[in-house]
Amino acid sequence: MSNQLRKHIKFGLIHYIRYLKAKHTLGLCGGNIYIERNVRFLRFPRNIQIEKNVVIKEGVRICPCNIDAKIKIGKNTTIGYHTFIFGSHSIEIGDDCLIAPFVYIVDSNHQIKKGMKINEQPNESAPILIGNDVWISSNVTILKGVKIGDGAVIGANSLVNQDIPEYAIFAGTPAKMIGKRQ
Repeated sequence: MSNQLRKHIKFGLIHYIRYLKAKHTLGLCGGNIYIERNVRFLRFPRNIQIEKNVVIKEGVRICPCNIDAKIKIGKNTTIGYHTFIFGSHSIEIGDDCLIAPFVYIVDSNHQIKKGMKINEQPNESAPILIGNDVWISSNVTILKGVKIGDGAVIGANSLVNQDIPEYAIFAGTPAKMIGKRQ
């Protein structure tokens, strides 16, 4: 057997083992999912649903932060390198989405009231809904309570703290509309 063939067999076996581990750990793990090394499903992995044909790149962290939190990733979606998805309420990512590297999606935030220690203050959370056919460029941060419409595009290094309409192109900190998909 050639070294090239051995390498492909080893690669396929490692990929299959990662898939089996996810299938037995997650609440839903659709078919034909590609999970690279160093991907972590944290805290309550049974609250994570991943549809079929999803690609999850190296270093991704997906964390339902409490027993009631839900995270769903739609079919044919790619999650880029070192992306963090942390949910205290719910995060839903639609079908056919592209999420570039180093994206941070979080549906909660600590309160900052005076007279009480920061680490003792409760979280405020609100669901995040990302529609179908959405492209989120690298280094984007998406905050609690945001709804991103189908077909939207978010430019690199943006901070999304408001709803984004369908097929809109947003960029900046905070993100503002700069165009529409034609």
